[in-house]
Amino acid sequence: MNTNNKEILDEENTKFSNEDSSLAGDINEVKESKEETEDTLDKTLEEAEVLEDAEIVEEDEEVEELLESDKEKDMRKSKKKLEAENKNLQDDMDSFKDKLLRTTAEYENFRKRTIKEKQNIYTDACADVLKEVLPVLDNLERALSVEGGGDELRTGVENTVKLFNAAFKKLGIEELSSTGEFDPNFHNAVMHVEDEQYGANQIVEVLQKGYKKEDKVLRHSMVKVAN
Repeated sequence: MNTNNKEILDEENTKFSNEDSSLAGDINEVKESKEETEDTLDKTLEEAEVLEDAEIVEEDEEVEELLESDKEKDMRKSKKKLEAENKNLQDDMDSFKDKLLRTTAEYENFRKRTIKEKQNIYTDACADVLKEVLPVLDNLERALSVEGGGDELRTGVENTVKLFNAAFKKLGIEELSSTGEFDPNFHNAVMHVEDEQYGANQIVEVLQKGYKKEDKVLRHSMVKVAN
């Protein structure tokens, strides 16, 4: 190889070497630019993810607020509904209680009235029987007031009167008090006398005994009244 060709080759090699160095520099610049671009892209993606996460959090918070708001509304509605139902139940209970009290009072009045009616029926029945029996007793007592007659007869009459009185006691029949001042609720004045020994409306004599059962007068006493 001659000297000229060698120089040419050296020049070409130097040229290619310079071009390779320049190309290598360009490649490095491209790599660096790529890395910078990738870094920038990564940062951008990270920022985008952060923003997206922030938006998601905000959306979640908004959704939670909406849910809580709806929940509160539902709770208020449920509370009002329960309060209304409770009021209705309380009203029903008060109504039932009032009905029960009135029914109990009516039953108690009915029971007392029935007992009273039974007592009145029994007393009226006793009065009817007594009206038929008392004349017999009156005659027996008159017989005792008459002097004379045999002792055996008198004893028999006395025993009969005692039996009458014992029967009256069992039936709750009592003799009316006929002493002291005249009382039209218990006495029937059939005679009147003027006597200074007695006060006004004073009972002087009992002509016929009166009887009562509890508060009901079965027969008024027939009496003689003074002044």
